Amino acid sequence: MDPLLYLGGLIVLFILWIKVKGLDYVIIHQRWIFVCLFLLPLSVIFDVYYYVRAWIIFKMCSAPKQHDQRVRDIQRQVREWRKEGAKTHMCTGRPGWLTVSLRVGKYKKTHKNIMINMMDILEVDTKRQVVRVEPLANMGQVTALLNSIGWTLPVLPELDDLTVGGLVMGTGIESSSHIYGLFQHICVAYELVLADGSLVRCTEEENTDLFYAVPWSCGTLGFLVAAEIKIIPAKTWVKLRYEPVHGLNAICQKFASESANKENQFVEGLQYSLDEAVIMTGTMTNEAEPDKINRIGLYYKPWFFKHVESFLKTDCTTVEYIPLRHYYHRHTRSIFWELQDIIPFGNNPFFRLVFGWMVPPKISLLKLTQGETIRQLYEQHHVVQDMLVPMKHMQAAISRFHEDIHVYPLWLCPFMLSSRPGMVHPKGDEDELYVDIGAYGEPRVKHFQARASTRQLEKFVREVHGFQMLYADVYMERPEFWEMFDGSLYHKLRDELNCKGAFPEVYDKICKSARH
Repeated sequence: MDPLLYLGGLIVLFILWIKVKGLDYVIIHQRWIFVCLFLLPLSVIFDVYYYVRAWIIFKMCSAPKQHDQRVRDIQRQVREWRKEGAKTHMCTGRPGWLTVSLRVGKYKKTHKNIMINMMDILEVDTKRQVVRVEPLANMGQVTALLNSIGWTLPVLPELDDLTVGGLVMGTGIESSSHIYGLFQHICVAYELVLADGSLVRCTEEENTDLFYAVPWSCGTLGFLVAAEIKIIPAKTWVKLRYEPVHGLNAICQKFASESANKENQFVEGLQYSLDEAVIMTGTMTNEAEPDKINRIGLYYKPWFFKHVESFLKTDCTTVEYIPLRHYYHRHTRSIFWELQDIIPFGNNPFFRLVFGWMVPPKISLLKLTQGETIRQLYEQHHVVQDMLVPMKHMQAAISRFHEDIHVYPLWLCPFMLSSRPGMVHPKGDEDELYVDIGAYGEPRVKHFQARASTRQLEKFVREVHGFQMLYADVYMERPEFWEMFDGSLYHKLRDELNCKGAFPEVYDKICKSARH
């Protein structure tokens, strides 16, 4: 009984401490306690439930039958909204805290919420090489299923919880994007319920304008109910080559040359200071050298970005063989490097060994429990931004990031931007190689001000004909936003489909300067 009494005493003392200090104080200043004791176990329960549910539904082949009923239910809700007078805009009824984006839009409280409970993989067609999925199916589900039957997505964005709907209506990128483009470029069909309640399928040949206008529209043209996505054969391993590079000019030259080399199936860079980076290139293979295998996804392994950083100390090129699914979700356990700010000792070997199997906490649960105080602190003292700039402006862009926010590591991911119509395309008529520069963390410049500093970055990105990912805080005014993005096709479709009274404009939905 002594150990139980001791444990009970500790729990009582902990509760008294929370009572004295206040729950807000503990959540703000000692957030790791709340995360470790409550959010990590809850996250495990969430993951197990959704994984088992998806597996059972797919094995029983019940998802397609339920899908048709779910679509009809969405159509019914839209038609009821019209009968009631269409007094407010519509939006999905999914709570804002469930999304991976750190932004929680206030529009959910004033718009008509249309409930969309669609999170299943509907069909894998290996003859056509496509997978048909519902909008709330996430990347963890997709890789678990596809890899088990020998297939994968050409572009499979990093985090497990990213959904197909978010990647279609927003965007998605991966280290294979220098070959295949953004997530939208591997999609072959979308199915949407429009403002009049009708169901429409669009492809490059059918309802073409709508097909090109959907990406980056953030759900302001209709409700996505299914997407067909290309799949390719998968292999067992990724042969990954780590190469430390020193000097900003050398980093940019090396990264650009490796990104242009189509023999590299994967290209990624992690930049740890203005003059230090590790450039990684990889190819899929079915053969691996046993002494070079590294199963980086195992719960007790070091966080990937820390593992990569170790190669700067050895300063030599190294090759490893990583299981394919481990590679795809290499940044999931540490949420890139964001988790080090929440659990400072999270990469400690003892913590990884004892508690690593529960990591990471669900981003949705972190949002749900952060409270207004933490949200404001994060907004003012934390940066989460992805800026997409032409490869030829990479060096100037990194220098600007260094001067304006000074956040490291920086994530560097190349992608080929297609010249086809839509909100995002190169300035000219030809495809162009771009780079996604991702900054996630606490700025180290004394003059940092969230609005002013982000607006400086946004101005630079507009000047080089780049783009800002819309999951993050956007501070542009309306004319600046439509200077960055091509709204010609988008606004044309908004008029043709009578969207103006049904859905907010994308700017009003996501920008800080708009009224929510």
